[in-house]
Amino acid sequence: MTPERFLAGLTGHDNDLQLVAQALKAAAVPFCLIGGLAMNHYVEPVVTLDADFAVAGHSRVAQALRDCGFEVEEHPYSLNAQLPGSRLRVQITLDERYQAFPARAVMAEIFGVRLPVAALQDLVQGKLWALADPRRRASKKAKDKADLIRVCESHARIIPLIPPGLLPEVDALR
Repeated sequence: MTPERFLAGLTGHDNDLQLVAQALKAAAVPFCLIGGLAMNHYVEPVVTLDADFAVAGHSRVAQALRDCGFEVEEHPYSLNAQLPGSRLRVQITLDERYQAFPARAVMAEIFGVRLPVAALQDLVQGKLWALADPRRRASKKAKDKADLIRVCESHARIIPLIPPGLLPEVDALR
């Protein structure tokens, strides 16, 4: 089974991740994949139906997504998009802290789609910001912690980026 078919089996749509990448390219703004799906580029993959992106400017992004068939909800700090019939949930963060991530991104292939993926240090910083957000759901924070532990187990150079005492599992790796 190809990576593309695997993703299609999960999401119920043949090319939704490819369409997101096409829409973001059409919007002509620098972008990169962030979050758990991006983390899969650096460590053993886990399944997620969330595709999170950072953009450097977003004025044309919502319309570009709509032009590719996505239903888009606009919120103060994010654009949420989904293709009808797909289970892939797309979130474009509008948080200014992430705007520098695309400039440091690396090109990678995720489920057969070539797109920019945030640098590992940026992904870790994003996970740390997410953990510090008091409004974030406990289930999301648990996933963020697991991602940080996974990356520290595979990339020892990341361990110093994690504040001591935050994650006992990472402290045990020090």
